[in-house]
Parts: sequence; C-alpha cells; structure tokens
Amino acid sequence: SEQTGGATPDFEPVVRVSTGRVGGSVQVRVTDNGAGVPDDIRDSIFQPLFTTKPTGSGTGLGLSLAHDIIVQGHGGSLTCEPSDAGATFLIELPA
Repeated sequence: SEQTGGATPDFEPVVRVSTGRVGGSVQVRVTDNGAGVPDDIRDSIFQPLFTTKPTGSGTGLGLSLAHDIIVQGHGGSLTCEPSDAGATFLIELPA
C-alpha cells in the first residue's frame, strides 16, 4: 500500500552488513531487502541534492556526502550494485 511504501503489512525490513579483505582493499557490503534502487536513477544517487522525496521533504545530501568522504577523503569507492530485489551498497577502502 502507499502508506507502507508499497510494502505488505507483514514486510519485515532486514539490513545485512558484511566485511572482508579482498586483495589490497577492505570491503564493506550493506544489503537490504527493500524495494531496491531503480536502474534509471542508480547513476544519479551520489549526486549532490539528488532526491526522490517530494519538494521540501529532504535535500538528498546523505549519499553524496558519504561518497565524497569515501572517495575523496579515503581514496576508496562507493557503488550501488544492480539487483532485482533490495539494494546493495559496496564500500571499498585501500588496506
């Protein structure tokens, strides 16, 4: 329904975080079981002020700031992986 963000009343949100070392990098993978990130906006979500919220409901700075801190501040990468269900964000930092 629209009031529950399209989720069924018995929907139980889950967020999983995993870490590991891959080659010369440390990876942090954050995955949820939500609606996911549509292909048509995936390339825009890290841009400053991008938001899917209605006007006046948010600025959309969160992912942009996180991206800048990880990429510019630490020389890593932050990506959103394509998925049919849920969303997966991958943070890679030099070890």
